[in-house]
Amino acid sequence: MDKKVITFGEIMMRLTPPSNRRIIQTDKFNIIYGGGEANVAVSLANYGVDVNFVTKLPDNPMGQAAYNELRRYGVNTAYIARGGNRLGIYFCESGASQRPSNVIYDRAHSAIAEAEKNDFNWNEIFSGADWFHFTGITPALSENMSSITKQAVKAAKENGLKVSCDLNYRAKLWSRDRAKKIMTDLMKYVDVVIANEEDAEMVFDIKSGSDITSGQLNIEGYKEVAQKLIDKFNLELVGSHLRESHSASYNGWLIVLYNGVNFVKSSKYNIHIVDRVGGGDSFAGGLIYSRLKNKSLQESAEFGAAASCLKQSIPGDFNHVSIKEVKTLAEGNASGRVKR
Repeated sequence: MDKKVITFGEIMMRLTPPSNRRIIQTDKFNIIYGGGEANVAVSLANYGVDVNFVTKLPDNPMGQAAYNELRRYGVNTAYIARGGNRLGIYFCESGASQRPSNVIYDRAHSAIAEAEKNDFNWNEIFSGADWFHFTGITPALSENMSSITKQAVKAAKENGLKVSCDLNYRAKLWSRDRAKKIMTDLMKYVDVVIANEEDAEMVFDIKSGSDITSGQLNIEGYKEVAQKLIDKFNLELVGSHLRESHSASYNGWLIVLYNGVNFVKSSKYNIHIVDRVGGGDSFAGGLIYSRLKNKSLQESAEFGAAASCLKQSIPGDFNHVSIKEVKTLAEGNASGRVKR
């Protein structure tokens, strides 16, 4: 039987100035749709997985546009609630060279942030499902969403689902103290955690020894971080994408996974960035797909690394790649030669 995945969070309209322009100099914006869990859903749909994205969208043309974008890429929208007044928006100024990217949120009072518990029938949503994925962004949206997310993860475990969480700490959404309190409570229901070195430190005060501002990584030190997360929350797997940020345009990228016994790292990719947004989400999608297919830990790391590497060559939040393309890169064909 095919595996079924549920993801839960916010999809937003992203407005980006074209051609690496700054917001203060542009007179037009490109419209893109995306959001952590929606990005994961699209990745999984690309791989042929039966995936439902759960959210709440306003019943107006803005909400319908986001809804249509999900349907366009094969994501099941049967459990999207409709209502509320607005779709969340964010402005993304794409960086280049030594100028970093910058994100400005306009998502307060969005439909999902003001959702109510009765908007979602979790037992119905999780019926026949195998995996539930959310990020730390979702409970950060509002008090309501913190409560609804806990309701969701409890129901997921009661229905026998595997639960994964990408910590995805966002300082513009909540404080470190509140993040630690809420996420510590949610972790008791989680099996698989995705947390880069910055997330682990910001949310749980667990340090890897990497200097993220200089681009220097301590890969072995991350094993200690993963072990502390496993010990603290009784997790079965911890994964991370490790980024060497040499500049906004040029990054080193690799994946590490640890299950308490085996620590594996993927091949390292040197990426000339087209759009880094969604890179971590594409890793999450690749990891979930690999685990559902019972791939080895090393195979899971390689597939996730290749998928997320390819994403960063694609404009927008979604990862528009196939299983074949990911496998080709994971198997070592990184030449980028024209296919004729």
